[in-house]
Amino acid sequence: MQSASSSVQEARQALAHRLRELVKDAGLDGKDLAALCGWHPSKVSRISTAKTQPSEDDIRSWCRACDAEDQIGDLIASLRAAEGTWVTWRRLERAGLKRSQEERLPLYQRTRRFRSYSVWALPGLLQTYQYTEDVLRTIQQQRVPMDDVADAVAARMERQRVLREGQRVFAFLIEEPVLRNTLSTAEAQEEQLEHLLTVSALPNVSLGVVPVAQRRPQLPVENFWIYDNAQVNVELVSGYLMLTQPSEVKAYSDTYTQLADMAVYGARARALIYKARDSLV
Repeated sequence: MQSASSSVQEARQALAHRLRELVKDAGLDGKDLAALCGWHPSKVSRISTAKTQPSEDDIRSWCRACDAEDQIGDLIASLRAAEGTWVTWRRLERAGLKRSQEERLPLYQRTRRFRSYSVWALPGLLQTYQYTEDVLRTIQQQRVPMDDVADAVAARMERQRVLREGQRVFAFLIEEPVLRNTLSTAEAQEEQLEHLLTVSALPNVSLGVVPVAQRRPQLPVENFWIYDNAQVNVELVSGYLMLTQPSEVKAYSDTYTQLADMAVYGARARALIYKARDSLV
């Protein structure tokens, strides 16, 4: 499967190519452009090769130097699109965890078909209040100075309304170890597993569990969500990746199908949940 960060690099390369073309069309070279913009030539080189992402002011200066001010708006739009593809956790959570929860709500509201794959924790739509609090508390302690965990938990609980509103369908795939991975007490984990059984019985919800014995290790291990056939969100160690290119959405959709073929459903999935619950005693 194509690298998860490939669309980010492709967007940056495309922007750098367009900027190089402006310099060429203006009959300039890198040193000329640097002098006109008041920059060191190495800055022009880094932007031209996509090693450095230009700022909006950089693009304005670049276009003015190339006598191409009519291109400023379009190039800034391309820059924003490239930046929007990849968001670091620091940037996403700079205003606290509540904001990051609320910002995803419009995407959930307009989506009609959800597909989710989870490798380390249950997806937010399936979490109990206590499980959510424990997960978000751990995240807050690791990387978010602001403590708004209570508000963030409330926002995630509010978002769960999409499970029962509108004509939406949900397909959740989880790896078997997720049933035992917990940041909670045994009591809270037992409550979570009971809740998982309840939600999985909803008519618009499909829950598949990928047994350890059937897992093929060559497939990716990052958590991801597919929203309709329009967008994929991927959770990585350093940030959040949003993919909208049809080829990349298809790659994740195809991978989801492969994972779904390894999963068990219905009574067999419930048996694994019961087994995990009983192991807590």
